[in-house]
Amino acid sequence: MRRIDLNCDLGEGAGSDQQILPLVTSANIACGLHAGGPVIMRQTVEAALKAGVAIGAHPGFDDRANFGRRDMPVSPDEAYNLVLYQIGALSAFVTAAGGRLAHVKPHGALYHMACVDQMLAEGIARAVKAFDPRLILFGLPKSELVKAGEKVGIPTASEAFADRTYRNGGTLTPRNEPNAVIEDVQVAADQAVRIATEGKVRAMDGMDISLHADTICLHGDGARARDLASEIRSRLTAQGVVITAVERVSSLPGP
Repeated sequence: MRRIDLNCDLGEGAGSDQQILPLVTSANIACGLHAGGPVIMRQTVEAALKAGVAIGAHPGFDDRANFGRRDMPVSPDEAYNLVLYQIGALSAFVTAAGGRLAHVKPHGALYHMACVDQMLAEGIARAVKAFDPRLILFGLPKSELVKAGEKVGIPTASEAFADRTYRNGGTLTPRNEPNAVIEDVQVAADQAVRIATEGKVRAMDGMDISLHADTICLHGDGARARDLASEIRSRLTAQGVVITAVERVSSLPGP
């Protein structure tokens, strides 16, 4: 039995959250710094709970002007404070609504920096563990972020992307380079299905690379995010893939 979590970055003001929530199994909700704020955080949390979607904190840099996608100098201790602060803010709304936070996925530049910076990754992992050691930390497969989670003893999930292109080493093509984002819904859906069913992705240089994923991300701020979520879900279901929140993946029967 093949199974995969389908996650989406939400609560960022894109306006399509209500349409996407019924199609995904995990929501990474912005915590008010790179995007969002108290009103949208509460609304998105309540909508996610109503849809039965697992909720994760999506902490990023305090840099709204660049949507948290600009690299910023940050020490491990500063990252610890930044992430702990944002997890706590979102968790307050989740608890008040009668739910429980399930995972943490850093946003944008913070995510990508932590995937290659051991010390930064460990600062983030320590913050997640300090808040709740049951929380699942999302990161690129075999990245420093996943390694840091394993090192501090918290659960981790390897994440792949439907709508981003890859370099040969398994990292994402930086957004400031051409063709970093896959705009075509069918091409992005093809990539997601292949990752879920074959564990492979075609890199920008044309080479196939192995890519284990527990969860596949699509971005809620994309122009056709709802169409992409619908296409991926229907095609994975047709392939016999069980789409379920990442916290349940390991509890399902094996192949």
